[in-house]
Amino acid sequence: MKSSTLLTLAAGAATAMLMAFAVGPAQAEGPEIVAGPSDDAACYVPWTADTQYFKFPAKSGPFRVALANGYIANTWRIQMIQTAKAYAAQPDVAAKLKEFKVVSTGEDVAAQIAAINNFIDSGYDAIVVNAQNPSAFGPVIDRAKEAGVILVAFDNILDTTDAINVNVDQEGLGVLWANWLINKIPNGGKVLEVRGVAGTSVDTDRHAGIHETLDASGKKWDVVEVVGKWDDGTAQKATADAIAVSGHFDGITAQGGDTGVVQAMIDAKHPMVPFGGETENGFRKFCGSMNKDGLVCSSAGTGPAQVAVAIKTAIDALEGKVVPQSVRLPLAIVEDPDFKDGENYYSDQSDNFFVGNSFPTCGINFTAQEIMGQSKEDK
Repeated sequence: MKSSTLLTLAAGAATAMLMAFAVGPAQAEGPEIVAGPSDDAACYVPWTADTQYFKFPAKSGPFRVALANGYIANTWRIQMIQTAKAYAAQPDVAAKLKEFKVVSTGEDVAAQIAAINNFIDSGYDAIVVNAQNPSAFGPVIDRAKEAGVILVAFDNILDTTDAINVNVDQEGLGVLWANWLINKIPNGGKVLEVRGVAGTSVDTDRHAGIHETLDASGKKWDVVEVVGKWDDGTAQKATADAIAVSGHFDGITAQGGDTGVVQAMIDAKHPMVPFGGETENGFRKFCGSMNKDGLVCSSAGTGPAQVAVAIKTAIDALEGKVVPQSVRLPLAIVEDPDFKDGENYYSDQSDNFFVGNSFPTCGINFTAQEIMGQSKEDK
């Protein structure tokens, strides 16, 4: 056979392979952009009026779904893992799941990306992720899209429109806390800001909301920042150190670990001051019992049950239901003087859980027994 003929055949074979690849999963598996509303409009509130709606090709269940978590070493993340397992174990959800896998990789972004790649390679239908960094996941997002794997990010979301994001307005939460301090400290003053885990979108957005709002108030603020990692023990030590170095604070805002922050104030005999913080039961206990001492609180956030909304979103998307690309969840807010024992905090229960851990509009409600009966370990 002549060499020119061989070259022609080889070229034809290569062209055929390229054509087959071009019409393969990379092109066929992406979502269709459709008109809203979603199939569950009460649950899936779009982030803005301009949010796009996705409709993925419907698959037959039951499905293999994975949770790729990053940081684990605080109460919120532990409760989140337990809530995810509790949701997956509910009979109507379990019937749709062939497998539910949980992996936590810590603060190592590369390890979390590797875990997601492993889930893609293993043929999972959907991956739910609490992203350690919002902007480092571009290649793995592309891989998921090409493989027809639905990617749903929640809490710490992803800077992309190629995955589904489920979250509360984290920057708005920072704005709310800052406005609380502005209203309660009329002349400005020195504020302790206890931050979360560095590099995450939640920490960055909440921090931005706090500072933009304080700066725009026209009052003079001296803000001392420490890192509490949303963890009681870490936040307590950071607060104790800040008090020892900087002395008196006129107000405090903390993204989490708030029970530890108040305990540090008590231990240091620091006067109670206005506080904008999260929704831990222990923090709300303090807010309800120590407001007469000056601890006037705004307690706001979102419970770890947003992971259940993310799993529900993944399953609905796999079934071909219409969902927004970006879902806005409601905040759970209680402010002084409205703290009520047995209603929005529980004095006879552990400090170490987040109150308001349900989303009734999504049909997601949990008993404490359902959650606490689950382990925090990888599964």
